[in-house]
Amino acid sequence: MSITIVRLIGVALAALMANAVNAADLRIVSGLAHPESVAMGADGRVYVSEMGEVGKDGDGRISAIDNKGRIQSFAMGFDDPKGLVRWKRGFFISDKTRVWKVDGEGRATVFASPIDFPEPPHSLNDIAVDSRGNLYIADSGDVSSSGKGAIFKITPHGNISLVINEAKNPLIKNPSGLLFERPGKLLIIDFTSGELYRLDVVRLTLDKIADGLIGGDGLARDSFGILYISDSKSGRVWKLDLKKKNAKPEQYAQIFQAAADIALSKNRKYILVPDMKAGTLTWLPK
Repeated sequence: MSITIVRLIGVALAALMANAVNAADLRIVSGLAHPESVAMGADGRVYVSEMGEVGKDGDGRISAIDNKGRIQSFAMGFDDPKGLVRWKRGFFISDKTRVWKVDGEGRATVFASPIDFPEPPHSLNDIAVDSRGNLYIADSGDVSSSGKGAIFKITPHGNISLVINEAKNPLIKNPSGLLFERPGKLLIIDFTSGELYRLDVVRLTLDKIADGLIGGDGLARDSFGILYISDSKSGRVWKLDLKKKNAKPEQYAQIFQAAADIALSKNRKYILVPDMKAGTLTWLPK
């Protein structure tokens, strides 16, 4: 057998192995349309918000990915769904200037419309939920002018209030990613300033934790106090030890085109990284 044939067989086998996706070796899923946010479902599947074609309304959707990498449409008819957070067996989704509630069967209803907000939202982004079911939603404001950001709270009954905005605190420019570190303490990553803050949602005090994360988009945290941060501008994913005082973010070697809003896998061993530009979801080892 010639060396050329051996090489061709080797290449073919490698391709087959790369395409043999199962629960043990699943590392990347492609074919997603501008995936922005990801969350683990109550059924063990991975759910992804897909914004669809840029500038086109009505083609956004939420897809479910099983442990073999198969993609299935779960809920459809959105414009540009961004923030995605699970609550019980369903989800809440931010979509431009409104918030949707989606049940476990994929039925979507508008939970908060633009006129329900105390002030008109500009561009709703990430969502965090506390232990009582209160939603906290980042309004990224006007990124082009670096400002007009805000954070809103929505109670389980749908009552909406303004928590903080740029007028109350100039540090709130363009908040992007949100995550509850512990009850009453909300972590915020600002897209344009690249600064990471801890907000006391009762006292409304704001403490800076880190900086240098311009383009910061998503936040995820493990049980060991390690915070993971995605950066859609540089395509980087960072990790930061919140237990260490004055700790600096550390970069992962892998670079994405546009690493969006991240989450941890069910087994907590991987960072789920949606890449908006590449149309992929990657299982990045922690």
